[in-house]
Amino acid sequence: MDAFYASVELLRYPQLKGLPVVIGGGRRRVDEAIRDLPEGATLADIPIEAFPRLKDYTGRGVITTATYPARQFGIGSAMGLMKAAKLCPQALILPVDFDEYRRFSRTFKQVILEIAPLMEDRGVDEVYIDFTDVPGGQRDGGRSLARLIQKAIFDATGLTCSIGVAPNKLIAKMASEFEKPNGISVVYEHDLETRIWPLPCRKVNGIGPKADEKLKRFGIETVGQLAARERGWLIDTFGKATGAWMHEVAWGRDNRPVVTESEPVSMSRETTFERDLHAVRDRAELGAIFTHLCEKLAEDLQRKGYVGKTIGIKLRYDDFKIATRDQTIDRYTDDGKTIRQIGGQCLKRVPLERPLRLLGVRVGALAKAGSPEATAPAASARGAEPVATTASLF
Repeated sequence: MDAFYASVELLRYPQLKGLPVVIGGGRRRVDEAIRDLPEGATLADIPIEAFPRLKDYTGRGVITTATYPARQFGIGSAMGLMKAAKLCPQALILPVDFDEYRRFSRTFKQVILEIAPLMEDRGVDEVYIDFTDVPGGQRDGGRSLARLIQKAIFDATGLTCSIGVAPNKLIAKMASEFEKPNGISVVYEHDLETRIWPLPCRKVNGIGPKADEKLKRFGIETVGQLAARERGWLIDTFGKATGAWMHEVAWGRDNRPVVTESEPVSMSRETTFERDLHAVRDRAELGAIFTHLCEKLAEDLQRKGYVGKTIGIKLRYDDFKIATRDQTIDRYTDDGKTIRQIGGQCLKRVPLERPLRLLGVRVGALAKAGSPEATAPAASARGAEPVATTASLF
């Protein structure tokens, strides 16, 4: 989906189309501008001057997404809002509304499934689709079916998407970025040298900043330069698994199927604070935030029908260093109080002298609620940590 969160917001506020807009900084509550709407007025009637500007933002929130006019200034997802304000101070800022984004996500995915049933869900705004056996799926290299999907999604939601069609998931993912927004790119096997090899290595899904930096130290900046290196050299330099994988992807090889059903490994909730909080001076505030995160995580588990038995916490300090701890209990749970209790015990095992920027909680080792695995009697407690009953640090 094209700039998904921002595009959903533009349906709500059509007067902002064509303007630099960023989404982030906090969850939606009540928009200040909406409170002063005259009787009978709609959201589309709010004057542009009423929306907050990025230059006036103070805090440490990050950008979830941005409209394409904002991206022209170098603004992108995960960028700090204060940094973005220096690049484009005139940009407008809107809070996130995950409930609305999820609603549109469910709608566009249902549209796809009615046309092409083999779909792999890759998050709120992205999917893989297998065209192989769909009637008309091979016509014009898949372009005709892609065009049909684009039109059906637009008719149902008013949103645009970009589609990459290729022999495998690796190249299709890369191709989906070629003609954004609202584009279709068809890449054949014989296009590897001309369309894939000139791309920077970072365009390969799975090559992150650290691997890219290491590749550049060896003079490897493009996929083609990566393909030119011998498999053995890559394995010696990056390790057996990673080196072999790099060699395969540089040559456009990817045998992964489209997976229509997959189970999550874990679920989590986290928040970045507007200001640094200290475990002693801000104990009450931190305690309230932690309790809220645990309750919301429990709601997520219950809504999606999962229970888990490994509970963990994540902290980011003011120096950006991260600490994580987890504990496995002997029974599966989706209970907010239990998650809060065990998470509090995990907090006792991390240093809390430095101020905190971020706090998160996670539940792993998931099973379907009501499954034989989840309802089996608790294992022997030998070697397992008991559920604690003492109070946590906050």
